[in-house]
Amino acid sequence: MSSEALAGELNLPYYVIRLEGLITRYMGETAAKLRLVFDETAKRRGVYLFDEFDAVGAHRTSTNDVAEMRRVLNSFLQFMEEGNSTDSLIVCSTNHPSLLDRALLRRYDLVLEFEAPTADQIKQILVNNLRPMSSARLGWTKIVKAADGLSQSEIVRAADDAVKTAILDDRRTIATEDVVQRLNQRREMRDAFLDEKRVH
Repeated sequence: MSSEALAGELNLPYYVIRLEGLITRYMGETAAKLRLVFDETAKRRGVYLFDEFDAVGAHRTSTNDVAEMRRVLNSFLQFMEEGNSTDSLIVCSTNHPSLLDRALLRRYDLVLEFEAPTADQIKQILVNNLRPMSSARLGWTKIVKAADGLSQSEIVRAADDAVKTAILDDRRTIATEDVVQRLNQRREMRDAFLDEKRVH
């Protein structure tokens, strides 16, 4: 979401590098595809997002990694050192920063860490994303409590779901319970996922 907003603010085209199309099982092919991506960043100025970057940028000393992925990371680091005549922006995102190779830090101008939003930020996110529905009489104390600990994107998705429900119900207003219910659903989804990971 942040990289897309960045592209919009800079009035630049936005490209998402899909890792399933980049990573292959054939030796050398992934690095060759990566070379094509970096050639494109040099020819076409834009914002290029590598999402779930830990798939490419994991520690080269990782014991469960394969040699091919270490070579891919080495190629990525080398490509990052090359000059870029277009000044394209390369953005990499991960939910697992501890998995990333430390050498990546020297290649980036800025590292941003997104903490869970504060109460004021939760309210602002919801106000922005509940439009054009009327949300003038919401019980913010109850809503902020329900949203506590959720990420920005989870809160946005909850707001979108609440708006869709109101539209389907042919309503022009959002009730506190609409928002709280959707926030609780997002929390249940997260908890179910974490429980599933613990089981396996």
